[in-house]
Amino acid sequence: MSRKRKTKNKDSKNTIRSPSKTNHINSFLLEQLLQRKTMFDGFSNAATRMGQGTSNLLEGTEYKSNRLSFDWNLLNTLYREHWIVRRIVDVVAEDMVKNWYKIKSQLDPKEIKKIAILERKTQLRARILEGLRWARLYGGAAGVIMIQGQEDMLDQPLEMDTLLPGCFKGLLILDRWNGIYPDMQLVEDSNDIDFGLPEYYHIRSDAIGTGVKVHHSRIVRFINRDLPYIEKLLESHWGASELEHVYDELKKRDNTSWNIATLIFSANLKVYQMDGMEQIALMDEQALGDLYKTLMIMNEMMNNNSMQVIGKEDSFDTRQYTFSGLSDVYSEFMMDVAGAAEMPVTKLFGRSPAGMNATGESDMQNYYDSVEQKQESCLRPVLEKLLPILCISTFGAVPDDLEIEFNTCRRPTEEERKTLAQQIAAAINETYNSGLISQKTALKELRQSAENTGMWTNITDEDIENASSDTTFPTEDLTQPPSFFQNGEISHEEKE
Repeated sequence: MSRKRKTKNKDSKNTIRSPSKTNHINSFLLEQLLQRKTMFDGFSNAATRMGQGTSNLLEGTEYKSNRLSFDWNLLNTLYREHWIVRRIVDVVAEDMVKNWYKIKSQLDPKEIKKIAILERKTQLRARILEGLRWARLYGGAAGVIMIQGQEDMLDQPLEMDTLLPGCFKGLLILDRWNGIYPDMQLVEDSNDIDFGLPEYYHIRSDAIGTGVKVHHSRIVRFINRDLPYIEKLLESHWGASELEHVYDELKKRDNTSWNIATLIFSANLKVYQMDGMEQIALMDEQALGDLYKTLMIMNEMMNNNSMQVIGKEDSFDTRQYTFSGLSDVYSEFMMDVAGAAEMPVTKLFGRSPAGMNATGESDMQNYYDSVEQKQESCLRPVLEKLLPILCISTFGAVPDDLEIEFNTCRRPTEEERKTLAQQIAAAINETYNSGLISQKTALKELRQSAENTGMWTNITDEDIENASSDTTFPTEDLTQPPSFFQNGEISHEEKE
């Protein structure tokens, strides 16, 4: 039964156009984008050839839109053959899922552990890592939520009431160029988290063939870099490849590296000054051929016996090329690539920090801050859409206080783990002695901290079950024995 949508007054300023009604507007905007003219407004001095519109070297600069994300063949080649590109794509995605997340809820730790077991069985972390990789490489990817028993219902909305325990079977990851294509119809419900995005997706072997139609509620989207609205329309609501703003800097670095490598062959030049060379070069081909043979014999003698035979009036000398300053130039291009990739040089190129007292801590901290920001913008929407399904598939319900928090990206050193373990133990012990928590809760907290500290892993479920659930409040005077002790003997109340 279809619902009639309420229409607002056309003259109302607060009217929100539905995405379906904006298709004509989108086409108009795209047409204007292609037909727009360049306008100049700024400083100009024609007499001195300075400023906009004048004939000078600066005004010869142009920035053209290449939209590298469209060239999927080039992206594939770079990913397969260029080690820097592979690190740019893979390392950040791996760091985003390296330490995973933790559930903040009143759920029993046993139930949370069941969710972790389901993730391992379905290889969820590996599938999400795959989606993040292809999103960074191509600009977008998607994962199809696979529900047991609903294989023939992919074009229908995913209703939580229809899910049963054990229904979640993992994700099917497809990138934007090889498998999944968004539909032109957009989500019109403003209450939907996918409002304004494609309502359906088509899974097929090519962009024009037939395939399977999937409702957007059964799709998790992996988007790398978001784009302005016009560019987003050109990308079919996908994002931009991570290589778009790195490509130019990468070409500079590669050309510099190859030029330096070529200079090595010219590091030691041998100069042979031959008397009468000019006249021989102007003679017939026979004399020139004899000259070449003579030089080849001389070269062989030098390579085999380290001996050079020359004429009485000839001379032989060597010239060496100095490489001073090249390392600084090459390092600057490396810095540009690392800056464009938003990665420290130590992380991207595997080099140790240079300079006196250099540790690279500040660079790594900035990098981890960037990774945490990407976790919030790219990874959190995926997990928050999947986690309720995981809960229903695990124990049949979604907790009201379900919330996730990403673990820190940076792994502490052994000394930092030791200090952290001491601080956590001291805090738990102080809270327990103050009577705020029981012994059982204290043991749970200690075991839960094992993931970050590496300690307290031997606390078993039996230890927790045998621990006391009572909280004991301290007496006013801690120097006095407890109330059930009197002169070192057990009181009558305790005996009874």
